[in-house]
Amino acid sequence: MVKTAVCLRVSKKYGESAIALAGKMGLIDRSLSISRKSEYLLIPLLRDPTDAEKETLKKETAHRATPKGLEPITIEREEFKEKVQPFKTLTQALQDQLPTDLLAVLPQAFDIVGDIVIIDIPPLLKAYQTLIGKTILETHRNINTVLAKAGDISGVYRIRDYDLIAGEAKTSTVHREFGCVYRVDVARAYFSPRLSHEHERVASQVQAGEVVVDLFAGVGPFAVLIGKQQPEGRVYAVDLNPDAVELLKINVKINKVVDRVFPICADAKEIAVGELKGIADRVIMNLPETAIDFVDTACRAIKPEGGVMHFYGFVRSPDSVNNLMQRFTEAIKHSGRTVKTFLYTRSIRETAPFESQVVLDIQIQ
Repeated sequence: MVKTAVCLRVSKKYGESAIALAGKMGLIDRSLSISRKSEYLLIPLLRDPTDAEKETLKKETAHRATPKGLEPITIEREEFKEKVQPFKTLTQALQDQLPTDLLAVLPQAFDIVGDIVIIDIPPLLKAYQTLIGKTILETHRNINTVLAKAGDISGVYRIRDYDLIAGEAKTSTVHREFGCVYRVDVARAYFSPRLSHEHERVASQVQAGEVVVDLFAGVGPFAVLIGKQQPEGRVYAVDLNPDAVELLKINVKINKVVDRVFPICADAKEIAVGELKGIADRVIMNLPETAIDFVDTACRAIKPEGGVMHFYGFVRSPDSVNNLMQRFTEAIKHSGRTVKTFLYTRSIRETAPFESQVVLDIQIQ
């Protein structure tokens, strides 16, 4: 069946990030199939976006280089094919196997890393976790392993324990994102697929010839994508976890960016006063729990004339984004630098009740 619907026309280069953002805004009509037209993706929407929603969508591409003659985002009407057999949701698949009160606490979302699903099983559902795992395998044919979180992220390496609840016993996989391929081991090194939009957003801002220092690089989702998109730049990817750096080195090779992405296993605070002192046009600080403690480190890595920081932190109620901005500004002053302007501030995702992860893009001088 064919249906006419309002849609988001977006340059293919920004298609994945536009889909992610429109999805978070609840705009995508998932009963219709996304289509391609020349250099664009056509993303079917449930309704016309409001003026505020249009501005948010356009803001995401306003700072990005767009091929000549192409508008990054427009709203149009097109014909779309209806999806024939959409996947059942987890709730739909289990509605006849779980009591109604337990269906109400069934997780509505989970992380997919390569062919591994990572899910947070509430205590009330622990007795049913094997059933939940098997159901995920049945409804997601590309998934081979289902892991349940068995603790919080902890330690300086930011890793957690998992319980195998269905499928193949493994924690390593191959994850694909924005044209890059990553070897990931979720038990050995931190990785979050929920930050894919941030990886692409930051990478799209890097200009030819820039030097980027990624202070907490992990397996390389920021660094490798920057190297892929900006061949004339240089990225120094630092991490303290030797397992993460081992995987990072593999990812640098398989994505063919060995001449521009340089993995370093080191303490960020030590290397910022050594070989990386004063070399960066841009510093990435994706360590939200304690990044505020590394502001001085980032200031040492930034060139004397200044540069841009991408700072990630947590905001917990009754705290606010403005409070975080104020703390950051004070930390910059204490480091002998000045905040010229906040270029971009946004809550990325909810990480716990009354807690969210926030990104600040800041011009430092």
